[in-house]
Amino acid sequence: MERVSLERKVLSENDRIAAELRARFQEHGVLCLNFISSPGSGKTSLLERTLACLPKGERVAVLTGDIQTENDANRLKQYGFPVKQITTGGTCHLDARMIERHLADWRLDRLDLLLIENVGNLVCPSSYDLGEEAKIVVLSVTEGEDKPLKYPSIFFKSQLMILNKVDLLPYVLFDVAAAEENARKVHPGMEIVKVSCLKGNGLDEWLTWLEKKRQAQREKQPAAVR
Repeated sequence: MERVSLERKVLSENDRIAAELRARFQEHGVLCLNFISSPGSGKTSLLERTLACLPKGERVAVLTGDIQTENDANRLKQYGFPVKQITTGGTCHLDARMIERHLADWRLDRLDLLLIENVGNLVCPSSYDLGEEAKIVVLSVTEGEDKPLKYPSIFFKSQLMILNKVDLLPYVLFDVAAAEENARKVHPGMEIVKVSCLKGNGLDEWLTWLEKKRQAQREKQPAAVR
């Protein structure tokens, strides 16, 4: 019982900070997206391809989380946008306090887009609101098409599923139709984009989705600030 009370207290405090972050993002017209997946699904590769497609003057920043190493941050820094590594030291998710702390010396009025790469895990990150506008779950074809049924919470809470590594479909036993059906059993309104970061398939569709979200976020910004 004591453990349950402590968990509720932790999540309550996290939600308070996340709400403050969300209000700040909306005030400044910043679209914040939280990318979640199993390890090795290709989140970092997706962010690499995304940053490579954005004009150099875009007001974009990235926070990337891992238990150890700054390898992902080093990969993403080469595209010329601000990047920070959040090393959790064993914690299997990012939380709102970590985001708040790492944003402390970034001016939100100089950003339009904040991309958060969460720690590779489909369970813990689903419980922690980071103040994001949307969660995006990345599922690769090297995993099982039943992942949405095994880990329903994150698929239910995500607006978009990116089905990644579709260039490998000729070489793996993966049923795309079953994966989409399973995702929509959990979340009927879920949008799905099929992508290959290696070959470039589906990147235009992903970038179109991203631009629509950015425009919608700009329209939420108070008129006096625009």
